[in-house]
Amino acid sequence: MNAPDFCAGVARRNITPETSIWMSGYPYRDRPSEGAVHPLWAKALAIEDRNEKPIIIVSTDLIALPREITDLVSRRAQQEYGIERSRIMFNSTHTHSGPIVWPNLITMFDLQPKDKRVAIEYSGRLSEELFFVIGASLADLAPAQLSYGFGKAHFAVNRREPTPDGMRIGTNPLGPIDPEVPVLRILSETGRLRAVVFGYACHNTASNGWSYQLSGDYAGFAQIDLEKRHPGSTAMFIMLCGGDQNPNPLGSIELARSHGKAVAVEVDRVLGAVLSPVGSPIRTAFQSIQLNFAPHTRQMFENELRTADPARVRRAKAMLRAYRECSPVHQIAYPIQALRFGADFTILALAGEVVVDYALRVKKQYPGKMLLAAYSNDVMSYIPSRRVLQEGGYEVVDSMIFYGLPGPYADDVEDRVLDGLDGVMRRVGIAKGTDFSDGFTEADPQ
Repeated sequence: MNAPDFCAGVARRNITPETSIWMSGYPYRDRPSEGAVHPLWAKALAIEDRNEKPIIIVSTDLIALPREITDLVSRRAQQEYGIERSRIMFNSTHTHSGPIVWPNLITMFDLQPKDKRVAIEYSGRLSEELFFVIGASLADLAPAQLSYGFGKAHFAVNRREPTPDGMRIGTNPLGPIDPEVPVLRILSETGRLRAVVFGYACHNTASNGWSYQLSGDYAGFAQIDLEKRHPGSTAMFIMLCGGDQNPNPLGSIELARSHGKAVAVEVDRVLGAVLSPVGSPIRTAFQSIQLNFAPHTRQMFENELRTADPARVRRAKAMLRAYRECSPVHQIAYPIQALRFGADFTILALAGEVVVDYALRVKKQYPGKMLLAAYSNDVMSYIPSRRVLQEGGYEVVDSMIFYGLPGPYADDVEDRVLDGLDGVMRRVGIAKGTDFSDGFTEADPQ
C-alpha cells in the first residue's frame, strides 16, 4: 500500500495522580496509594484516510473510563474538531493497581469526604487530559503505513473454577480462553515505527492486591518494554474480552513485569514478521442498546439493608433511593462500536467486562480479521454470556454489588448484546456468516 493512503498522529499525557488516592479493583484495600511503580498514561492514535475525518483510539492505564467521562470528552471533541462519536474509541487496560475513576465502582468503598473529593477532582483532571491528548494526536498527523498481524500469549487462564458450592474465582484449565494477541503496526512514510496497538484477553491483576503502589500491571510493563525496544515509538495496550481470565501465576509486581515482558516479546516478534496491509476506507458505527436486569423488588433491598456486608448496604441504599424516586433500575445503556479498515480488518469495541465466550463466538461468526476489545467507552459491569449467567458466580452476582447495580442481568443479555453487535457490524458492511445458536465456548488448547 502507498503511504499517502493514511495519515497517523500519536500523543500521550501522564495521568498519574499527583496526590495519594484510593486505588480501585480490590474491596479489601484499607488506605490510599503510596507512590507509583511507573507512570500511568493516556495515549491517543489518530488515523485518517484520504476521504474521511480521522478516527481516534484512546488507551488508558486505568481500571475503567465510565460513560460520564467518555460522553463528555466525545462531545467536546465533536464540538472542537467535528469528529463524530462513532469515530472516537476509548479503552482502559483495567489495571487493578490504578486510581479510582469516579463514579466507576463507587459502592466498592465507603470513602471519607476528603478521599471522595480527591477522586472526583482526579476524574475532572482526567477528562481534561483526555481531551488534550486527542487534540495533540490530531496535530501530529503525518503520512503513515498501517499493517496488522497476530501472535499468541499463554499466561491467561479461565478463572471460573467449578466447586460443589458453585463457581468461585480460582483456576479452571479446562475453561475457554483466547490466547490471540492482535497487533496493529503504524510506520512513518520512511518505515520508522511510530506506534503499535496490541491487546490480550486477561485481567490486569498480576500484581499483589495488597500493593499500594500505582502501576499499569502487566499491560503497563509490556508497553514500557516495547517502547524501550523501539525508542521514539508509542505502545498502546487494548484490553480484550478478558472478564473471566486471570494471569497464572499472579500475586506480585515481579510476575506483572514477567507477564508484561512475555507479551512484549511476542508483539515484537509479530512486528518483525510479514504483516498484512490495512486497507481503506475507514467505516465506523456506534450504537447504544439497553440491557435488562432480572426482576427485583423494593423488599429485596429492604432485606439487604439489614445485612452485615457494608458494600451490600451501600448498594441497597442506592437501589432504595431509586425506588423512592419512582425510577427503579431495570435497564442500563450499553455502547457498541465498530471501526472497519477496508475489507479485511475490524476493531470491534464492546463495553463492560466482557467474558471470553463473546470473542470466541464473534470471531467464528464474522469474516475478516478482528481486534475484539472489551472495556471500551464504558465499564458498567461484567457482561456474562448465557452459559456464564446460568452458572452464576462472582461475575454474575457478587460483582454487581460493587458496580451499584440491582443484580444479575435478565436471561436475554447475550441475545441483546449479539443483536446490537450485529447491527453495528452491518452498518460497516460486515454480514454474519456461520450461526452458532448456543455460542462458541470451546477452550483454545494452551
